[in-house]
Amino acid sequence: MQREAMEFDVLIVGGGPAGLSAAIRLKQINPGISVCLIEKGAEIGAHILSGAVMDPRALNELIPDWQEKDAPLDTPVSRDRFTFLTPKGSVDVPNFLLPSCFQNHGNYIISLGLVCRWLATQAEALGVDLFPGFAGAEVLYDEHGAVRGVATGDMGVKRTGEHSAAYQPGMELLAKYTLFAEGCRGHLGKEIEACFNLRAKSDPQTYALGIKELWEVPASQHEKGLVMHTAGWPLTRDTYGGGFIYHLAENQVAIGLVVGLGYSNPYLSPFEEMQRMKTHPHIAAMLEGGKRIAYGARALAAGGLQSMPRLDFPGGALIGDDAGLLVASRIKGSHAAIKSGMLAAQAAAVALAANRAHDELTAYPEALRASWLYDELHTARNFKPWMAKGLITGSLMFGIDQVLLRGKAPWTLHNTSDHTKLKLAADCAPIIYPKPDGVLTFDRLSSVFLSNTNHEEDQPCHLQLKNADVPINTNLALYDAPEQRYCPAGVYEIVRDASGANPHLQINAQNCVHCKTCDIKDPTQNINWVAPQGGEGPIYQQM
Repeated sequence: MQREAMEFDVLIVGGGPAGLSAAIRLKQINPGISVCLIEKGAEIGAHILSGAVMDPRALNELIPDWQEKDAPLDTPVSRDRFTFLTPKGSVDVPNFLLPSCFQNHGNYIISLGLVCRWLATQAEALGVDLFPGFAGAEVLYDEHGAVRGVATGDMGVKRTGEHSAAYQPGMELLAKYTLFAEGCRGHLGKEIEACFNLRAKSDPQTYALGIKELWEVPASQHEKGLVMHTAGWPLTRDTYGGGFIYHLAENQVAIGLVVGLGYSNPYLSPFEEMQRMKTHPHIAAMLEGGKRIAYGARALAAGGLQSMPRLDFPGGALIGDDAGLLVASRIKGSHAAIKSGMLAAQAAAVALAANRAHDELTAYPEALRASWLYDELHTARNFKPWMAKGLITGSLMFGIDQVLLRGKAPWTLHNTSDHTKLKLAADCAPIIYPKPDGVLTFDRLSSVFLSNTNHEEDQPCHLQLKNADVPINTNLALYDAPEQRYCPAGVYEIVRDASGANPHLQINAQNCVHCKTCDIKDPTQNINWVAPQGGEGPIYQQM
């Protein structure tokens, strides 16, 4: 069966804040521009997960009357708290000593998924064609090598590669410009970076894994608007990361742990560290008597300005976290995503007005460099490299960088790839994690259940191994199979026969929450994450 084709002025791949903002801005500039947005999640917001505290600066520019239009930003930050944890105690940092990046006056505690659903209604009202449940599976190029769109994935393909009775070929979505807004470690964005050598002048991207739970707690333990960040325990001093506890409305608390994926001990499990964090006396008291109602995990790009690739290429651009525009020191990316989407949209609209197509949108990176977003990224550029040097050294040096030098240090530190950082298992001490109690701490499978994750089992595995021998001959032999621990969803298991011999890797792809950690952290880069059938994966409601 031949694929059908549809043509648009602009195609946007990804229904997060960057993609939706680009779509809205295009229609604001010229309602006659045809805009198509595809999203691999079953609905807009289904795959969106963030802490999240949102700076409304970019939203103010995009939709100045967002409050009158009932945007779901209804929990202003009332109090900041930054706490260093020890195994049994804690020390709060006085607010007057905190760098400005850790202060949240004027910001809002949000569900980014709900914000994206609201942005989708604004986009639809302007005439944007939204297609949730359609995953971009293949980049399409013209005869000159420029991007001319994407093809969506085929549906109804069996695990063996044969077509089922429900088979439907994907569709070619063609456009004069294609904006990639897939979020962190987008699989098409990764291809685009390699195809056009977009990282020729940038550092490798570095990442962290964010694991989040949503709880309902007794009213007596709830403080609406409280933003609390933690550093220290349960992570060791040489492991970058920290916790967050955000008090939303209706007695809900978002709690999570961010673990830098540059950690070195292959026995470390970010999921287990998150569960252990909740047992700290001060945190357990906040959750006592509460109920966990949601779970999810997502990688985030934390390398900063020096790890940002070139953003434009023939036929399109990278926006949002596909471009690595998280401001790591502020633990915020949604405002950066919105701003980048707006800037790319403006460049595309100008190009279309000049009857251009499939060329480089050079006006986009130029506009970004002249924007407040670039200034913010430049100020924060040394945060991740400093913190990668350890909690004490990193905190001291970044404090000097921000408080004394105000982000204007005459040097820029550099990043190296996370997958190169693992030490051999023989050189590291195993970490013994306590068993979950089912009340405060939980196992992976019960957690994945709360993410509403589903994949059709009889389809090609979307977690591809480049070499089937590597998981046993290299990963197990040298690193004790770290994929068993860095995956927060129980996707990877080493299975042995009844005698305990003949190990092999079992991939439980139906558990995958699309966090992309395996694609990032595998020490030989042997795992390639690609999109499964459209609409599959988690369905986050309020994350």
